[in-house]
Amino acid sequence: MPGLECYNIFKAQTMLPIHQVELFLQNTPVHLQEIVLELRNIIVCVAPDAQEVIRWKGLSYFHAGGGGIVSAGICQIGIHEDHVRLAFIHGSFLSDPRALLEGDRKAKRFIRITSYEAAPWDVLEGLIRESSQFDPRSIQPGV
Repeated sequence: MPGLECYNIFKAQTMLPIHQVELFLQNTPVHLQEIVLELRNIIVCVAPDAQEVIRWKGLSYFHAGGGGIVSAGICQIGIHEDHVRLAFIHGSFLSDPRALLEGDRKAKRFIRITSYEAAPWDVLEGLIRESSQFDPRSIQPGV
């Protein structure tokens, strides 16, 4: 991914071992695996304390010390037949100047990524960074 330089090393206590990720991806087409692995690289660079787990048929990332997988959620990577879906549990609270976020749930939003070459990597990095810094406790009741 152009522009993102990261020298963080995956922390054993937060990121899954690569063999688990490979097993998880074993039936995924290569072009979608490339997207998943790049997203994973971005996440570890912008949120090195993120906890990675396999949940809901995807990879989920959250701040382990900040609560659970939902309340402290950063993002989720879901694999679909023809695309990868990067979802944000608190996505309606993220800035989206290019109007790329989809979804009609109360707070959850997502972006469909169909190819590595066409992915807006700079925007995805920004959304992951913003989501990793978002505190859902800052939301005013009724919002």
